[in-house]
Amino acid sequence: MTINKQTHTWQYWLFFLAGLEIITIAINFFYAPINIAAGGSTGIAILVDAVWGINRSVTVLVVNVLLLILATIFLGKETLKKAALGSLLLPVLMVITPSFKLTSNNMLAVIYGGVLMGIGVSMLYRINASAGGTTIPPLIFKKYFYLEPTLTLLMLDMSIILLNVFVDGIEAVLLAAFSQIITTLTMRYTETGLDKKYQVTIMSNENLGQIKEMLQQDYDGLTVYNVVGGYSDEDKQQLVIVVNPNEYGQLVAKVRAIDGEAFIVTENIAKVHGGKWQI
Repeated sequence: MTINKQTHTWQYWLFFLAGLEIITIAINFFYAPINIAAGGSTGIAILVDAVWGINRSVTVLVVNVLLLILATIFLGKETLKKAALGSLLLPVLMVITPSFKLTSNNMLAVIYGGVLMGIGVSMLYRINASAGGTTIPPLIFKKYFYLEPTLTLLMLDMSIILLNVFVDGIEAVLLAAFSQIITTLTMRYTETGLDKKYQVTIMSNENLGQIKEMLQQDYDGLTVYNVVGGYSDEDKQQLVIVVNPNEYGQLVAKVRAIDGEAFIVTENIAKVHGGKWQI
């Protein structure tokens, strides 16, 4: 049990740091070089850097610390714990990660930046973590004014996006808004598409025992259900197992080799937690 717990902790922190670094890359390589603020404390930092030349990481740190103080006052210590580490680590990563312009095409920059931002934020959401920043005020509004956090976060981000007009005009606003759309779509796909697994249900009239033995030897997480045949009205067993997409073809081939008439039903599932899928 100790080894599994240590493995889970190692995976958690690696996933956490990877998510923050991907967000940092989106900012330092794509948003900041073209002065596009697509929301959040990082967006505020990009605007402040463009107007007054103040280092982006310093602005992010100041904004995040102020918001953490608000979280402590209005939301309590539990929320502070979840947001504090990401809020303080993000500006550090912004300092140690190089910042330069990868493309001279602004449209490409906001597309790549939006995709990376969506992936990074989704990775943090996956492990119930946060980069802090402007995700805190919506929680305050929810607690005291019963407003939906997604709506207030959108309004806050749109307010920051509109400020682009004072830096690079209306085109910057349109690019930032488009990037926000890309980020939202990426987050939705990442949350439901990149963690795809197959849930396979297997029934066999003649060779279920052999199939069951094969699954127990070669795979994890086998479940056996007692069922009743719809036509025969006889008691039967049904095998259910979850596999990664790269395991699916081999699994079907193995089942067919044992029983070419086996009944196999496969379903797409978006998320699996527990067992060998720790994150």
